[in-house]
Amino acid sequence: MFTVVLGVGYTLLITGIGQLAFPSQANGSPLSNSDGEAVGSSLIGQSFTDAEGDPLPEYFQSRPSAAGDGYDGTSSSGTNWGPENEELIGAITERKAEIAAFNGVDPDQVPADAVTASSSGLDPHISPAYAAIQIQRVADARGLPLGQVQELVAEWTKEPDLGYLGDRVVNVVELNLALDELED
Repeated sequence: MFTVVLGVGYTLLITGIGQLAFPSQANGSPLSNSDGEAVGSSLIGQSFTDAEGDPLPEYFQSRPSAAGDGYDGTSSSGTNWGPENEELIGAITERKAEIAAFNGVDPDQVPADAVTASSSGLDPHISPAYAAIQIQRVADARGLPLGQVQELVAEWTKEPDLGYLGDRVVNVVELNLALDELED
């Protein structure tokens, strides 16, 4: 009897409450383009690369992902490497140089989240500092005024919950979708 009440009844009750009170969140926070096609989730990052894995200059780039081949929800994990691990240090040094060159900035301007994966490997957010070093490149690649791209980044920058819980972040998936919507 407890199996039926708690295993089935409770599950149906909580699912029903979720669907009624928070339908978007209960269904994975899907994102759709202007044609109504699902293009991702606001909760899971994506890679914005070409078929060879090279970053696309017209898109803001996400932070690295340690989840499978990149943002693979079935392989969610971090690297678990410690700060003195030689492979991690080498990867960070290499990423920093690549990101600096790709964005035309000094390597000292590349923030930590640009070169390190989140603990899940699926985080769709980057820091405003990482977004800032990408603005000029994205504006140039899309032929948009710099101010327009800056305003879009500011619009998609989320403040900490309750004003103090967490950091300011930019959801790269939502930002890139908004960029694509500008051109439609």
